[in-house]
Amino acid sequence: MPSNTARVAGRHFLQIPGPTPVPDRILRAMDMPVLDHRGPEFQKLGRRVLENVKTVFKTRAPVIIYPASGTGAWEAGLSNCLSPGDKVLMYETGHFATLWRNMAVKLALDPVFIGSDWRQGADPEAIGAALAEDKAHAIKAVCVVHNETSTGCVSPIAKVRKAIDQANHPALLLVDTISSLASIDYRHDEWGVDVTVAGSQKGLMLPPGLSFNAVSDKALAAAKASRSPKLFWSWEEMLPANRAGYFPYTPATNLLYGLDAAIDMLHEEGLENVFARHDRHAAATRAAVEAWGLEVLCRVPEHYSSSLTAVLVPDGHDADAFRARALEAFDISLGTGLTKLAGKVFRIGHLGDTNDLTILGALAGVEMGLELAGIPHKKGGVAAAMAHFTAAARSALPRAAE
Repeated sequence: MPSNTARVAGRHFLQIPGPTPVPDRILRAMDMPVLDHRGPEFQKLGRRVLENVKTVFKTRAPVIIYPASGTGAWEAGLSNCLSPGDKVLMYETGHFATLWRNMAVKLALDPVFIGSDWRQGADPEAIGAALAEDKAHAIKAVCVVHNETSTGCVSPIAKVRKAIDQANHPALLLVDTISSLASIDYRHDEWGVDVTVAGSQKGLMLPPGLSFNAVSDKALAAAKASRSPKLFWSWEEMLPANRAGYFPYTPATNLLYGLDAAIDMLHEEGLENVFARHDRHAAATRAAVEAWGLEVLCRVPEHYSSSLTAVLVPDGHDADAFRARALEAFDISLGTGLTKLAGKVFRIGHLGDTNDLTILGALAGVEMGLELAGIPHKKGGVAAAMAHFTAAARSALPRAAE
């Protein structure tokens, strides 16, 4: 039957900070008959992805894969390591750090929340000071969001680990990398992280539906003493089955085919090249924002995100009205402001399987949308991004033979 909505030609510009567009190669990899998840063919796939995914986390530790969203991986990290009543030190980097705190409350934990204005990443000095005051070591874990998806601010995880060590505190370190893994450099082992939380739908270029816990030996030891109820999330249930390439319950079989392809794609490009590409796209986006005369929400340059940029709209203007106008006119989806930032910011995602021209197209949609929505701005944002990309391309060219 004919639709009341006319077809929109061309690709939709999905420029939210996740889920990101899924590459054709991954879609094709998932387009497989469902296989016996207790059979030998699945065992080969299971062993391969469980081993190879470690390289993305830069770890030799086990990485547990759940058929769940990132929220599930949050709960898995907390419930496996901790017991009801345990104190947990958490830093308010934004909306998602706040949700993790709220989850801790519902799991009968006792979160100590260090407040902030959402315009920077976690402050290692504040974390260190709180731990230094905890002479009885009542705090059992520190939880930090690496890349706060609501704000575009990155927390310096290596410095957080250093602050914990300098305080001579035994707390576990749990880190959310849901919008940074495979987009921003991250090192589970080198940075001394005990639990890394991740999801499939952002830098890994997959649909939503897989989540991850990378777990250190220290976290596994803590899990043996945990009194939090769990079954679906239990590492003790997962790990014996995983060692044989299987899962204790039905996994997301076809998404694992996609994960297998995604890991191959990341390594074919090279992880360091992936990070450099995201850095380049973020810098070009910020150049456009500056040219427009608008303000990046993150106010600490060292904390700028390479996954997304959150942009403040001038007082008296509605970011969501602008987003709606841009979607209607140019078929581009931009991220909304969440809770405290509702109507105040829009977020430009520049993570996943994107290239320079994709980002230029997105920025063109933003600049035209600003015009149509009547948001005060200057012209030239796209030109500024083009200049950044041109300079980067020129510097990458081999020197002409003399």
